Amino acid sequence: MTSIPQINIVDTTGSHRDLFDQINATFGTVPNLFTTIGNSEAALGSMWGSFGALGKGSLDPKLGEKIAVLVADINRCGYCLAAHTVLGQNAGASAEEMVEAQSGKSDDAQTQAALDFTKAVVNKRAGISPVEISKIKEAGFTNEGVAEILAHIALNIFTNYTNIAFNVPVDFPEVAFSSAA
Repeated sequence: MTSIPQINIVDTTGSHRDLFDQINATFGTVPNLFTTIGNSEAALGSMWGSFGALGKGSLDPKLGEKIAVLVADINRCGYCLAAHTVLGQNAGASAEEMVEAQSGKSDDAQTQAALDFTKAVVNKRAGISPVEISKIKEAGFTNEGVAEILAHIALNIFTNYTNIAFNVPVDFPEVAFSSAA
């Protein structure tokens, strides 16, 4: 049971309802994450707006989903791990690629650099060194790409913490945590 209730979408109106309608149009349903954070229209708008903005960014959607599963695994967020595994496969990543990303691994050097950077940011709570930023830029990421990777990390921490703190019921096929992250 969640520690705050999931909101009944039928009880929402106006711009609050519009946000839920956008989410429903994207997923064909409104996942439990959104009905929980949706107790606050402002919090829902912040989360959904971030997903929308990053979806228009320069990073390949598969990379965004690989970052998401790594962050979820490090933070032990079963909800996000399950959801982003599905979303990563929907974005074109194989099941094997998603399992590897969850453990912070990739056969692609640039993706590996992004995952290494992600792991450093999360594990060091953003206390990374200029060397770590240099490494990701040497892997071919522009300043724009580095900023977007950090934004993906921050958004995923927001969703991880929402799901963990409020014990949101997982409504995607569950995925086991790795021991590597």
